Amino acid sequence: MRLLLKLIVITFTTFLVGTWGAWVLAEAPESTGANPVAAAKHDDESRKYFTDMELVTQDGEKVRFYTDVLKDKVVLINFVFTNCEDTCPMLTHKLTLVRDMLGDELGNPIYFVSLSIDPDRDTVQALKKFSERLEADHDGWVFLTGKPEYVKHIIQKLGQYTDDIEAHTTLMLAGNVKKRHWMKIPPTVPPRGIVQKLRLLMEEEQG
Repeated sequence: MRLLLKLIVITFTTFLVGTWGAWVLAEAPESTGANPVAAAKHDDESRKYFTDMELVTQDGEKVRFYTDVLKDKVVLINFVFTNCEDTCPMLTHKLTLVRDMLGDELGNPIYFVSLSIDPDRDTVQALKKFSERLEADHDGWVFLTGKPEYVKHIIQKLGQYTDDIEAHTTLMLAGNVKKRHWMKIPPTVPPRGIVQKLRLLMEEEQG
């Protein structure tokens, strides 16, 4: 009962934050078609919007958020913290089921990005242990932490920031970054439904 009540609170919070997030993401640059000059301009705008702040992966690799993590990819972004005892492990497990359904599509062209909302405690070692324990340490799936001010700014840009870690968003963001098409995926969507949404985004890239 306690877990059920917590999930209800988190789902309601997700709805509120997600609604605000839709407005924030709406400010991201629009698609520019095949014009290379316009595409370069909007690539610069996307880099400025999402930022190229430096983060670090569960393997200790330093990466720039837009250039190395997002650019030209189809991504699924979720938000975790390693001291979470229920929601984060459950959602991470759901994504392992999505990974299994995607097969070789994970890592090319689809990528998973799990962004820590607790960078003060989520060290590289903590993220590595968390990802291994949940069988999520996989090619094409990156767990990210970094300087708290960088992480906070990026999550704000994604429209999912909250001061209360325990009530953090369980909403997932999926996007075809090159096409500037983003969608919100609630945590209640089953694995097969998530796969379908990601493949729709992937088909946009191929079309």
